[in-house]
Amino acid sequence: MNIFDLIINDKEKVKLTDLFLSEENHQQINQLIKEHKYVDALIEHKLPVNNKILLHGSSGCGKTMTAKAIAQALGKNLLILNLSNVICSRIGETSQNLKRIFDKAEREKAVLFLDEFDQVGRARENDGKDVGEMRRLVNTIIQLIDYFPNNALLICATNHPEIIDIALLRRFQLRISYTLPSNKQLDVYYDKLLAEFPESLKNITRQYNISYAEAKDYTYTLIKSVLIAQWEKEEKAALHEHANLN
Repeated sequence: MNIFDLIINDKEKVKLTDLFLSEENHQQINQLIKEHKYVDALIEHKLPVNNKILLHGSSGCGKTMTAKAIAQALGKNLLILNLSNVICSRIGETSQNLKRIFDKAEREKAVLFLDEFDQVGRARENDGKDVGEMRRLVNTIIQLIDYFPNNALLICATNHPEIIDIALLRRFQLRISYTLPSNKQLDVYYDKLLAEFPESLKNITRQYNISYAEAKDYTYTLIKSVLIAQWEKEEKAALHEHANLN
């Protein structure tokens, strides 16, 4: 399989200012970026650099956006794992595919993003597959993580950290938790989404206790329905006027 088939081609650019995160998460991510900007100096002082990061928690709360923003802030290529092509029925092929992606990230000193990490890092004793095969896959991932270079960055994301093998969890120097935004955080997000639209479209009923992704989909769907209703009304009025003229 071609190496490019193992990577998702996503060119979206995300700035740190585009992220809607808790203050604690912002601080952790800013610290991480600063460490990688001074990676050589830190290594000279024999200080470890955090380069294995686990983003975990609620879906749609910014994990993928965070990986994109970190890569852009550091000026590094972002390699996003194409999980559907990486995982094969034969564990040996899956291990080989993962090694090829890790090797590419190492050569390019890139940010490697593995979403749905629990699909390849599932606890060995809890997996329904052959335990021996799963153990070999997890052992391969452990080795790849252990030898991942300081000048590259590995970011893994999962909605289910509780099912990831404990030996893998121990490899992550930094774990950042993502939870559903508060009403106040969602209001700030709604304000930003609606800022580009006319005042007549800004007075929408807001939903809460949902993720940022759900809020975005909800808002845009509602605005589209209002706009389409307006256009249909204008079209009917135009047709009516045209009929009266004739």
